[in-house]
Amino acid sequence: MARSALLNVMVQAALKAGKSLSRDFGEVQNLQVSVKGPGDFVTQADRKAEKVIREDLLKARPTYGFLGEESEEIKGTDGAHRWIVDPLDGTTNFLHGIPLFSVSIALERNGEIVAGVVFNPATDELYTAERGGGAFLNDRRLRVASRRVLSDAVIGCGIPHLGRGNHGKFLVELRHVMGEVAGIRRLGSAALDLAYVAAGRFDGFWEVGLSPWDIAAGVLLIREAGGFISDWDGGTDMVESGSVIAGNEHIQKLLSEVVKRPVPTR
Repeated sequence: MARSALLNVMVQAALKAGKSLSRDFGEVQNLQVSVKGPGDFVTQADRKAEKVIREDLLKARPTYGFLGEESEEIKGTDGAHRWIVDPLDGTTNFLHGIPLFSVSIALERNGEIVAGVVFNPATDELYTAERGGGAFLNDRRLRVASRRVLSDAVIGCGIPHLGRGNHGKFLVELRHVMGEVAGIRRLGSAALDLAYVAAGRFDGFWEVGLSPWDIAAGVLLIREAGGFISDWDGGTDMVESGSVIAGNEHIQKLLSEVVKRPVPTR
């Protein structure tokens, strides 16, 4: 597959950060399991990966802005372009030695995502997309799954936990969805969840309360794989709203209807 110069810069930055994370992932499993020890170690791994990415991207395009999870936003002099980066999406998985985490890099141009990369160093899976150029897993072209009914579908989701999210609201959504689908999965990395929809592994996905760096690259992957994705209100403001409902044309519509059903009266 042919990649633009900008996408090549993004891929190289993701691979370089992934190599750093892979080394640290091997070490984290040998640390004493305590809140302070591994937690501090993973925070440093996260920051180190972002530093690698930030330096590579801004070296290639020094006038672009930079929005990352681990550092203050850099306002670029360019005004039109911004990198949106999550150096380690799936921190809790990483901390527990679970090989489901990712590096996510997106390029925003005048408010639209035009290129995206999601890389899982543990499985060596590299998802890439450019606007109008399709989505790929390594060098294989991606298409969303073709299932048309929820009863055949496996749906991904995020699950709120201690100190995060509206637990009661989510339980209502889950109750509605679980009665309609073939299975529900929770990976623990929203960037990978969205990449799995693009790859046809998940038929759909929904979550609220996400950050721009969790979503940006995955939004483009799904669109370029022929999928549909909206925010909770049916609009296209996923990156800013932090809410996503995704799937193919049929599943996305059906999933949207199910997750928004009112609370049952009994």
